[in-house]
Amino acid sequence: MTSPAQELLDLLDIENLDVDLFRGIGVGGETSIRIFGGHVIAQSLMAAYRTVPEDRACHSLHAYFIRAGDTSRPVIYQVDRARDGGSFTTRRVVAMQNGKQIFNMSASFHVPEEGWEHQHPMQQVEGPEGVKNRAELRSASADLISDSHRSDFLRVRPIEIRTVAPLDFQNPPSSDDTNHLWFRMEAAKGSDARTQHCLLAYASDLDLLGSALRPHGVNWFQGKVMTASLDHALWFHAPIQFDQWHLYSMDSPFSGAARGFNRGAIYTQDGKLVASVAQEGLLRPMRPKE
Repeated sequence: MTSPAQELLDLLDIENLDVDLFRGIGVGGETSIRIFGGHVIAQSLMAAYRTVPEDRACHSLHAYFIRAGDTSRPVIYQVDRARDGGSFTTRRVVAMQNGKQIFNMSASFHVPEEGWEHQHPMQQVEGPEGVKNRAELRSASADLISDSHRSDFLRVRPIEIRTVAPLDFQNPPSSDDTNHLWFRMEAAKGSDARTQHCLLAYASDLDLLGSALRPHGVNWFQGKVMTASLDHALWFHAPIQFDQWHLYSMDSPFSGAARGFNRGAIYTQDGKLVASVAQEGLLRPMRPKE
């Protein structure tokens, strides 16, 4: 039986249909209800990488989620070779299902160069060794989740996650918007640099939108809020070794007008900043049924 981690690696092995045209599977990952946002980000980045010279690595991507993805159908990725320059390469990727766009992304790739360096330090939080993994926490709280959501709640995920200060799944208190988790996928060991980037792109969508819910004492399991990622931006600062622990430090400086803005910084366990993330998401209060 294939492990969830291997399924994620297989998910990134998109099929080349024609020049600049690719197909990726829609099933698998974080949920069976709709395609997880990180799923299409990662596959889109891989599609772009398939058209980029080997000497260039992605340094940034900017994306919009347009329609919910259908897990029962494959996703078609069309790459536009916007520019091939001396140092930078630019690509635009459109993801489609049923003849309609569900997602689009622009990504930029850069040859290695030397320059000045600085970074903000990693916040001091409890290390992953002393934190329970998410699967254990969810298993202990499964009885609190409705029958309709329990199978997805307990779904085995490909990435090991350890939340530093987990909130109650059913009745979370209002709390600070800061949100820290550790993640890794040991099966990523030995994968090439491009696959490592795509795995981190997938993981960058995990829990980010939830940061904007924390100050309001709500979550997805209560049926009080409709959520959806609207856009996503990711900057790569250094090579990735995703089989090693990384700290994802997130916060939410603002929410309003049924939207929440979230930021993230991703560090190696020894404190090197390897990526930065920003996202806005829908936070629509659900009206009680009459």
